[in-house]
Amino acid sequence: MTIKLDLPLIRALAMACTVIGSCWLASPAWASDITVFDSAPPAQPPRSKFQQFTDQLTERASDLAQSAIGLIGINYKYGGNTPQTGLDCSGLVRYVFKEALGINLPRTSAELSREGEKVERDDLKPGDLVFYNTLRRSFSHVGIYLGDNKFIHAPRTGSSVRVESMDIAYWKNRFNGARRISDLDPETVANITATQK
Repeated sequence: MTIKLDLPLIRALAMACTVIGSCWLASPAWASDITVFDSAPPAQPPRSKFQQFTDQLTERASDLAQSAIGLIGINYKYGGNTPQTGLDCSGLVRYVFKEALGINLPRTSAELSREGEKVERDDLKPGDLVFYNTLRRSFSHVGIYLGDNKFIHAPRTGSSVRVESMDIAYWKNRFNGARRISDLDPETVANITATQK
């Protein structure tokens, strides 16, 4: 017995199956399983004032660090205030804070040591100022803390702006303290942080 295939009939059956399958997939029962790719992301819960505050501090610290790192290699110049003429330690700090945050700071490291609020070494955050006794007097040198026990500074004549480790014995033995500078109202900062204690 020989079976003869009728090709037009097979094509018609295949087409009918395709149409029926398409209708079945588009039915309401399956429509709920179709993913809509252009829908809006789910709404995020509102952020607390403290979260907004810490986000703002993190963003500012990042801006400061980026601005400071961009000055690596600039030559040291005693009394220098700009990258074009060279920078000394306090000139570097003053320039970075002005460029990154629009904050005007005093000129000398001793004056800078009285700005902002005191910070313990264990609580340092990027953007904090770190002070050293390098000329046999307190607060004679200043740098900007970058995180991971590293700071950026303009060391001395004949050198350039660079990053160093606070763990090096020279810097460890001469550490005088740290300050956190903020252009935010201190009372507002205190109120926001007090609500989290």
